[in-house]
Amino acid sequence: MAHSDYRQRLLKLSNRLIEIQRPIQILDSIKWPLAFREQFFAKKAGVLPAADRVFYQQQRPGFDLDGAARSLEALRRDIIRELGQNDALGLILQDTAVQYRRVIDLLRSRGTADFLLHSQALYGSARDHLRGDNKSLLELGERLGAIFSLPGAKHLNQIHPKIFTAEQAVARLMERLGRYFDPAALSVILDDGIVSDASAGGDKIKINNKAVFSELDLQVLEVHEGWVHVGTTLNGREQPWLTWLSVGSPRITATQEGLAVLIETLTFSSFPNRARRISDRVTAIDLAEQGADFIDVYRHFSERGISPHDSYTIAQRVFRGGMVEGGACFTKDLSYVRGFIELVNFIRGVTMEGVPEILPMLFVGKVTLDDVPILYEHFLDGLVTAPRYLPPMFKDLNGLYVWFGFSSGIAQIDIANVQSHYRGLFHRLASAPDLPGEDCEFE
Repeated sequence: MAHSDYRQRLLKLSNRLIEIQRPIQILDSIKWPLAFREQFFAKKAGVLPAADRVFYQQQRPGFDLDGAARSLEALRRDIIRELGQNDALGLILQDTAVQYRRVIDLLRSRGTADFLLHSQALYGSARDHLRGDNKSLLELGERLGAIFSLPGAKHLNQIHPKIFTAEQAVARLMERLGRYFDPAALSVILDDGIVSDASAGGDKIKINNKAVFSELDLQVLEVHEGWVHVGTTLNGREQPWLTWLSVGSPRITATQEGLAVLIETLTFSSFPNRARRISDRVTAIDLAEQGADFIDVYRHFSERGISPHDSYTIAQRVFRGGMVEGGACFTKDLSYVRGFIELVNFIRGVTMEGVPEILPMLFVGKVTLDDVPILYEHFLDGLVTAPRYLPPMFKDLNGLYVWFGFSSGIAQIDIANVQSHYRGLFHRLASAPDLPGEDCEFE
């Protein structure tokens, strides 16, 4: 059905979606001011931040919530009328419109118990089970947290000196990314309005002008924010008909963050402390879902040796938009662990099924795993354009195929028996001292 008339209708609907979603910014609508952190520590970490319902009512979204909701519902009806009830691309568009409609409900409910219900509908719960597996996200997060807290991981947490100012980080990132992207394809800018040390949005990477960075921090930013988040945005903008692939609703968050963490791993850019922070977020969300308040979550991590700064950041990420006294939280940060594991399983499945050629579709824009086979079919009929910006291991799939082929085989090995076999060789080794170091927080 990829004739000219169909493509024009698809393009028109896709462009409508882009216009409707343009002002809908979740993170900007729930962010906390730096003053909350300063006040929290000034009061000896004993008073809840002032992020209550009144605070959120004063942070009004910069668009008409009711008008956007009506526009999204009208678009959903028009998608069905124009493309049919069961058109595969139309269903992706419908799902995206429905997700944005739920986002509006999420923003309306900031600071109330309903915020959790909408967040779970969009991003899931810590006690959800992984796709195709009987383990919950919480079980997996705790297992990963334990692995990245082992003595071996601590020994690897060497000091990576934070020697680059925000201004220097901007210059170095532009130089690095200039080797991957076309000239003027993106920009790296200073920003004093973000809570994290860095974040990506559209064709920009924002750097907190108060942050300092190590060489390893910049390497993570290059591949996570640059290659993946900005790269998929720019690839989506290259699509002649499926223009909605340049923007992302919550439905694509897990795949996006999973892909970013995977690329960190495949390029050896990540490090144990960062991986532990990602795993800790699952535990933090579960604590909050079970009724813990902000101080409970903060203390849970600070009492386990995590710095006050990082413990606050973990709790802040979880409670932004929710209720600091307990009862509602923001579950988006489940996306990193969920996305990574489900993406790894997807690639292993693709490898074993013998269809690795579909994997570059992960980079054609903002997609979910379920979208990939559909997009590949339309790549073959010319409706979808191949991604311009593609990490090297996805350009030549030989190494990726071998890597995940081995991982599929290794996954069958009983690691407990292996540990038991080798334990006797290692128990007399002297313990190396732990080397402290702080990490950056990236959105």
